[in-house]
Amino acid sequence: MTQIEAWLLGEPPLHELVRLLNAHLGTTLVAALSGATVSTLAERWAVVDGLVPSPPEEERLRAAHRIWMQLAAAEGSDVARAWFIGTNPVLDGIAPVMALREGRTKDVQDAATAFTTGTWAD
Repeated sequence: MTQIEAWLLGEPPLHELVRLLNAHLGTTLVAALSGATVSTLAERWAVVDGLVPSPPEEERLRAAHRIWMQLAAAEGSDVARAWFIGTNPVLDGIAPVMALREGRTKDVQDAATAFTTGTWAD
């Protein structure tokens, strides 16, 4: 997704989006789900005019933000954070944070939707 597409969808600027994820999930999880190899990158991406993640990292960060918003709205922020780090039966027992790291954004989105709609056990 380009920055223009993100703007059209009403997503915050990337540095703000990363800042929000850092506040809710912590910088270590944000770096992990993005696929970053250096854990401090999540902090540096949150700075206005700071470092910019690669396109694949940005895609995973934007997906994580959309999923976070969906889960937090439906279940609250504590449950949303636990969902990101817990094993997930819809993802074959893999934690959503690791599935995002692998680039499985659609699978993680589908798992989040199943969780918030209560259809994961069907």
